[in-house]
Amino acid sequence: MKSKIFLPIVLIVIIFALLFSSAYIVDETEQVVVTQFGEVVGSPKQSPGIYFKIPFIQYTNYFPKNILSWDGDPGQIPTNDKTYIWVDTFARWKISDPISFFQTVNNRISALGRLDDIIDPAVRNLITSYRLIETVRKSNRVLDTFDEADELNAEKRKGSIHNISTGRDKIIDNIMKQAQPKLEKFGIQLMDVKIKRINYVEEVRQTVYARMIAERKQVAEKFRSEGKGEASKIRGDKERELQKIESEAYKIAQKIKGKADAKAASIYADAYNLDPELYSFIKTLGIYEESLDKSNSLILSTDSEFLKYLKDYPK
Repeated sequence: MKSKIFLPIVLIVIIFALLFSSAYIVDETEQVVVTQFGEVVGSPKQSPGIYFKIPFIQYTNYFPKNILSWDGDPGQIPTNDKTYIWVDTFARWKISDPISFFQTVNNRISALGRLDDIIDPAVRNLITSYRLIETVRKSNRVLDTFDEADELNAEKRKGSIHNISTGRDKIIDNIMKQAQPKLEKFGIQLMDVKIKRINYVEEVRQTVYARMIAERKQVAEKFRSEGKGEASKIRGDKERELQKIESEAYKIAQKIKGKADAKAASIYADAYNLDPELYSFIKTLGIYEESLDKSNSLILSTDSEFLKYLKDYPK
């Protein structure tokens, strides 16, 4: 009786285990290649859903379906005009053919190694084929940072050596065109390649910094000389304005003083004309006060006009 109950249970468990091991789920970010004894079976499963395989014989190999990143190692590269620079690049890629990917590189680590082997030489080939300015700029647009230092070198910048014929964007396109055909056999599609950073090597960098410092010093000296000229002009205008103000003030003061003196003289004349003898007496007393003291000695004739008021003074 117990064996009759136990056997169906065992069968149910076995059937459930077989169903569980044969079913597999593919989500939106995955794609699956089913293999049997190491050989690919059927087409890759790229749509999300539940799928089935032969348990214990067939195996599922999961690969990402979304866009993946590749970050290159910075390297020293000479440009066409013999300038050594450090170039740091990155790229975006995805697995476009999971079967070819499985049969060639099999996993992401190996895929990144293949990308290193293909993209890095393509970057080097294209960078060395063009001048530095072609790698840095993408058009002949006037820079927003145009300043006095650029103005001082404006004539030099007008030459053909600074004209952009290819530009950075076209160099990137050529890198992709050179690298993509080599990646197709691995089931890899290159989505984009970009230059993250470009910098001079240390020796060149010091030379560039020295030139930049010299240019800035030249601009600073130009500003200083212009400032000194402007300061001299301001001081000259100030002195001229000050002299003008003082002259006008002196003119007005003298005019007022002249009018006041004339008015005073007129008042004095009117007052003294009332009694000329009194005026003569007062003026003579003033002269006595100024000229006769203990430290002065005068020898005058007794009939001197100067002493007439002293002679007539009552005793």
